[in-house]
Amino acid sequence: MAITDTTEHSVPADNGEVSLLIARQVEPGHEEDFEAWARGILETAAGFPDHLGYGLFRPAAEGAPWFLVHRFRNQAAFEAWQQSAERAAFFANCQGHHHHEIARRELHGMETWFAKPGTTRPAPPRWKMVISSGLAIFPISLLGNAVLGPYLVDLPFVLRTAAFTVVFSTLMTYVAMPAVSKLLRPWLTRG
Repeated sequence: MAITDTTEHSVPADNGEVSLLIARQVEPGHEEDFEAWARGILETAAGFPDHLGYGLFRPAAEGAPWFLVHRFRNQAAFEAWQQSAERAAFFANCQGHHHHEIARRELHGMETWFAKPGTTRPAPPRWKMVISSGLAIFPISLLGNAVLGPYLVDLPFVLRTAAFTVVFSTLMTYVAMPAVSKLLRPWLTRG
C-alpha cells in the first residue's frame, strides 16, 4: 500500500493518543469518487483541535480495501471528531460513491506498536505488551548508558535526561519495537 497523504506531526506512541484505522471497500469504477470523498473527510478532520495526522492507503491489490487512518492527541479529541456535525455531513453526502466500511479499529497508546500493517486485528493483551516493550527497552538502556553515559556525565541532569530521551524514543520507535513486535508476533497474536 502507498501512503497518499500524511501530516508532518510526530508524537510518541505511548502518550494517550488514539489512532483510528478504517477499512472501506470501494466498488470497481468508483475509486476516483471515493478518493475525493476520503480526502475531504481526512482534511476536514485535520482542522480539528488535537488531530495529529492522517493517511490514505490505496489497495494493495485489485478488489482489496482502502485504509484511512486518523491520529488524535487523546480520547476527547477523537470523540469530538466522531460526534461532529462536519463528520456527519460527509456520511450524509456519500451516496453514489459506492463504498462501505468493512472494518474499524481504535488503537490506544502502545497498541499502535503492535498493530500488524494492513489488518484490523485486536491488539495483544496489555501484559504481553509490557513484556515486549521491556525486552526492547532493556538493551537500549544498557547500550545507551554504556555508550552515551560517559560523554554526558558532565551535563546538567535535565539536559542529560533530554539527550537520553531523544535517543531512546527514536530507537524504540524506529528500531526496537518494530523488531520486537515482528519477532514476537506469533506469541503476541496467539489466543
